[in-house]
Amino acid sequence: MNISIIGAGAIGAAIARLLTEAGLPVSIANRRGPQSLAPLITELGPLAHAVTVLQASQADIVFLAVNWSKIAAAVEPLGPWNGRVVVDTNNPIEAPLFKPFDLGGQSSSAVVAQWLPGAQLVKAFNHLTPALLANPTAEGGKRVLFYSGEHPDAKRKIAELITRLGFFGIDLGGLQQGALAQFPGGPLPGLNLVKHD
Repeated sequence: MNISIIGAGAIGAAIARLLTEAGLPVSIANRRGPQSLAPLITELGPLAHAVTVLQASQADIVFLAVNWSKIAAAVEPLGPWNGRVVVDTNNPIEAPLFKPFDLGGQSSSAVVAQWLPGAQLVKAFNHLTPALLANPTAEGGKRVLFYSGEHPDAKRKIAELITRLGFFGIDLGGLQQGALAQFPGGPLPGLNLVKHD
């Protein structure tokens, strides 16, 4: 199973660090091209590789970590997704104004799913800040990550990955239930929950 990340901002870089620290190879892409990722790749070490966005989209599991207003344009030339798993790490809001986008009553992942025909979408890695996301273990326990989606096999793969990275995963259900962890609007974003054995 190969893993890639589209987007190398704070969230994308934090996920890349988690993966390489867990001994998992990862390919990383952004809109500026592989050369622009040289400093991050050097920091992450030999398990990380810079690729084009098109190359990243062909991985078995693709983390989508792109600013909300740029997602549609970023993924438009990449489909169809042919059943590949896409992890939607996004929230429908952007700095510096943090003004929410009007989604017409839909969850953000329902909107993203429309932009990714044929993908098995899982919402995850979106409710914590990059600083908290960078540290799976806390206070003697495992930091909680929520995930949701409509495809049981895709959710199982992401749940296993969440566990391997050192977190404790909680399945919220389908994408509509995943809106509970969506910022803004949901009650769960920013909650720093820790599961103790």
